[in-house]
Amino acid sequence: MPLRFPAAGLRNGRRRLLLAAVTCTAATLALLPQTASAQKAGPAYPDKPIRLVVNFAPGGAADQIARALNTPLQQALGQPVIVENRSGAGGNVGGEAVARAQPDGYTLLLSSGGMVSINPAIYANMSFDPAKDLVPVASASRILVYLVVKPDFPARTAAEFMAYARAHPGKLSYGSPGNGSSPHLAGEMFNTAAGVTSTHVPYRGAAPALQDLLGGQIDYLFDSGVGLPHVRSGGLRLLAVGSQQRSAEFKDVPTLDEAGLKGFDADTYFGVYAPTGTPSAIVDRLHDEITRIVSSPDFRKRMEALGGAPAPMSAQAFGDKAREDTVRFGKLIKERGIRGD
Repeated sequence: MPLRFPAAGLRNGRRRLLLAAVTCTAATLALLPQTASAQKAGPAYPDKPIRLVVNFAPGGAADQIARALNTPLQQALGQPVIVENRSGAGGNVGGEAVARAQPDGYTLLLSSGGMVSINPAIYANMSFDPAKDLVPVASASRILVYLVVKPDFPARTAAEFMAYARAHPGKLSYGSPGNGSSPHLAGEMFNTAAGVTSTHVPYRGAAPALQDLLGGQIDYLFDSGVGLPHVRSGGLRLLAVGSQQRSAEFKDVPTLDEAGLKGFDADTYFGVYAPTGTPSAIVDRLHDEITRIVSSPDFRKRMEALGGAPAPMSAQAFGDKAREDTVRFGKLIKERGIRGD
């Protein structure tokens, strides 16, 4: 005899089965975004040491800025940040090493913006394109340039210096850390703006150029801060600042803009770059941490001792600054026939 079940019982049973299926499906769907998110995020960043490549020699402005970032960045990220100097070819050696590295946030570059805005114009056949192969992460510092002479130089002000140089065309010489360096460009910018003719003497670094100025072999320098201890001690005379803003330390010294060279600005910006393709979440994290450090009183104090100032800005603004400088310096480089070492 066939079994018979009450109709109400069948309906209740089907309802329970349907409810269970819906509940299970909902729970599964709720887990999917979390699972996908976890797979996408991968391990927390950073989970190993970070290499910060400095593309200039130890002791220079770039190296000292990297050292000022080093300890607080390690504390913020919870991982060692290892500073590695890889100098050569105006910063191209270290720049290329980072451009060719894995874009995973574990190899970064501390460089002047000049590698992006100046080097492509003065070095033929560069093996990488800084504007395409690197992305700006965070701006760190603005290093000023200072027009300095020996205390016995006939001019005591920037105006007197320009008048003297114009009255003695081709008689004065100035030094720089090398062809295509920021102080070299500052010197050529000055010659163009002031209507001055002087001889450029390139050196292999800022220190030997400074020594020859102190020894009287050259007449003046556009100094990026290396000579400031001699200014403080009276061994050099500071005539002007090649910036749009006066120095925080030497507030009584005018800018070249104030001295009559309107728009003169030879500041060098330094910041952190990463290989193109680095995940945006990592770039954003690094930008936020570096900008917080750069905005601190301790970092400001260290930059002012170097003759500079902190320069926090968005990554977009940092990139825009490099593009503006590419146009500005590109014109000067072409007009003056400047080539790198």
